[in-house]
Amino acid sequence: MSNLVIRKVAVLGAGVMGAQIAAHLTNAKVPVILFDLAAQTGAKNSIVDKALAGMKKLSPAPFGNSADAAYIEAANYETDLSKIAECDLVIEAIAERMDWKHDLYAKVAPHLAPHAIFASNTSGLSINELSNGFSAELKKRFCGVHFFNPPRYMHLVELIPTATTDADTLNKLETFATTTLGKGVVRAKDTPNFIANRVGVFSILAVMAEAQKYGLPFDVVDDLTGTKLGRAKSATFRTADVVGLDTMAHVIKTMEDNLADDPFASCYPVPPVLKALVDKGALGQKSGAGFYKKEGKDIKVLDAAKGEYVTGGTKADELVARILKRPAAERFKLLRETDHPQAQFLWAIFRDVFHYIAIHLDSIADNARDVDFAIRWGFGWNEGPFETWQSAGWKQIAEWVAEDIAAGKALSNAPLPAWVGEVDGVHSAAGSYSPAKKTVVPRSDLPVYARQAFPAALFGENTADPKTAGTTVHEDQSIRLWHQNDGVLIASFKSKMNTIGPEVLAGLQKAVELAEKEYNSLVIWQTASLTGGPFSAGADLQAAMPLFMKGGAAAVEPFVKAFQDTAMRLKYAQVPVVAAMAGLALGGGCELPLHCAHRVVHLETYIGLVELGVGLVPAGGGLKEAALRAAQAAGAYGFTNLTEFIKPWFQNVAMAKVSKSALEAQKMGYVATSDTVVFNVHELLYVAKAQAKALANAGYRPPLATANITAAGPSVQATLQSIIANMRDGGFISAYDGELATRVANILTAGGVEAGTNVDEAWLLKLERQNFIEALGQPKTQERIMGMLSTGKPVRN
Repeated sequence: MSNLVIRKVAVLGAGVMGAQIAAHLTNAKVPVILFDLAAQTGAKNSIVDKALAGMKKLSPAPFGNSADAAYIEAANYETDLSKIAECDLVIEAIAERMDWKHDLYAKVAPHLAPHAIFASNTSGLSINELSNGFSAELKKRFCGVHFFNPPRYMHLVELIPTATTDADTLNKLETFATTTLGKGVVRAKDTPNFIANRVGVFSILAVMAEAQKYGLPFDVVDDLTGTKLGRAKSATFRTADVVGLDTMAHVIKTMEDNLADDPFASCYPVPPVLKALVDKGALGQKSGAGFYKKEGKDIKVLDAAKGEYVTGGTKADELVARILKRPAAERFKLLRETDHPQAQFLWAIFRDVFHYIAIHLDSIADNARDVDFAIRWGFGWNEGPFETWQSAGWKQIAEWVAEDIAAGKALSNAPLPAWVGEVDGVHSAAGSYSPAKKTVVPRSDLPVYARQAFPAALFGENTADPKTAGTTVHEDQSIRLWHQNDGVLIASFKSKMNTIGPEVLAGLQKAVELAEKEYNSLVIWQTASLTGGPFSAGADLQAAMPLFMKGGAAAVEPFVKAFQDTAMRLKYAQVPVVAAMAGLALGGGCELPLHCAHRVVHLETYIGLVELGVGLVPAGGGLKEAALRAAQAAGAYGFTNLTEFIKPWFQNVAMAKVSKSALEAQKMGYVATSDTVVFNVHELLYVAKAQAKALANAGYRPPLATANITAAGPSVQATLQSIIANMRDGGFISAYDGELATRVANILTAGGVEAGTNVDEAWLLKLERQNFIEALGQPKTQERIMGMLSTGKPVRN
């Protein structure tokens, strides 16, 4: 396979999906031209301009750094179609109307570069029908590329070929989507709504049908079908509100219109309650009302029988909640046999989905793996439906489903296909079952997947466990040191939330010692990154509490000193230390990486020094590094006044600001512009090791220790004090926050020494320790710490 070079992408359509696809491409440093209709009045590109302006206000944010919106070029179909020739990839993302898309294609096709890939982001229209009218040559370069909303955050992309799409085109696009955009790619067959929406929307229809049958209110159903089932917190009806009830109805109607001969066709008409809401303009979150409605601070839920909103918040029965915590086989047996409407409802919705995927696997996907990943990545389920079935006992579940079909309890009377009884499960070490091939299909052998040491795993596959893989050289209850026989030592924390206590610090010290003796580099990487967990939630306050209770604030100083010493050991190690970061990196979890030779950071990494929230000041070398970097930056520009270089660091710490992405963390200074941002979390370890090896191969030497850190001095501290006063008087911080911020200002400006005085790192670290211990001795800090430990929420006092 030759390389796919993407110099520029055109996105056609600046609606919700098109604009956000353009934003995510820009996150990945891919130049984008965003097209829409020419405005009838005013500037021709005002429709696109308005869309770009609107995205800056969205939450969750489409851009990793909102300033990057400036890199999207606005265009229109009336005057700018010739610009499409500049693009290597063109993605159409206009409304789901076949006739509208064909009209646009007729205008666009003459301008496509001969090598350009042309793709539609349709959520369910036939890719083969969309390609009607194309030349045979263009059909080879045309396919579906279905992003899920919001494109930055949803991992799934479905690739759907036409009957004649060139295999190399698909392979190149899969590689681009996987590494450059960070997606999990599933190849779908060209059937209505493809895989994820086909199964996911059916599961919603099943929930609606069974909820009505068992008389369950919408809020109870959402409590049952959210996190208790390992699914998205928004569950079923809240998810529908967020997606938009009109959008949901449109996707359902696509199934009704195109699947008349389907065994489940009777399920496809838009449910009356959903149709009634759409008809009266109650479209969910975007209209202010749907299945739920916010009234003041209260969230009310629709009572379908009364046709009005009532007080919500009703929870599942505790008996059923306890059943859901049982092992899979026992759980399903209890759900099926327990005479409780909520238990019967849950068994019914599982049975309906198992029945559906068994009937349709052969027509919608190549194998069971693609169905499970599509639902996990597209709908936020922790476990795909085939995984759930297999983990609960394939044969037994199949027998129960067949019994319900025969008894007329299922949503269709179609029998389970013969292949269900011919296998003992669909996932195995050899691959996942394909009814068409009557055998298991191994995973893709595209070279891009060699970058994933630990790809997303499926139940039954027996894939390598990152917690035990490789060769372990040291392990205790808090940290594991291991390698993969390539000269790179890896340190992985094992503490809760990967917090940093004495044992983790000792383990990191040992890691540096071992790496210097026997390895070419050290990488800090957490197995939790693969499942959305944190890099590190910071210092382990729980571990420090016994010290405090026994000897007061002063007794904690050795722990703080050990933390600083470990950070300095990482910084001055004789081999390169690379932090591979993903998820939360707060407090000490931000400070340790600041001392590493390089950081490889997943886009969705949220970094910040948040200690003021628990009444403390950063004391793991973070403020020392801030003062050092501010002085170095000022010196590089020849400035002697450090105010504008110190102030951003101070404001971030004083407001306990956390970056909303790795790109924003670069802007804040927590990640250097020379550091590496990766988009696929499964490639994080691979890239971190590659960077570590590259540094080692280049003859890495640690930085030279300096005693020439220029002190900002009292005048800069006075400026920071005025900022504190303004924030306090404006109500942005409390009076005690102001006291803590004063301590931060004191450290950043080198403790009151004259401006221009040279200090060393030890001086700044001493200031950190002093202020940390003094703050710890304050009653209000102790209130904050105890509040955080008991409730997990910051106390404002």
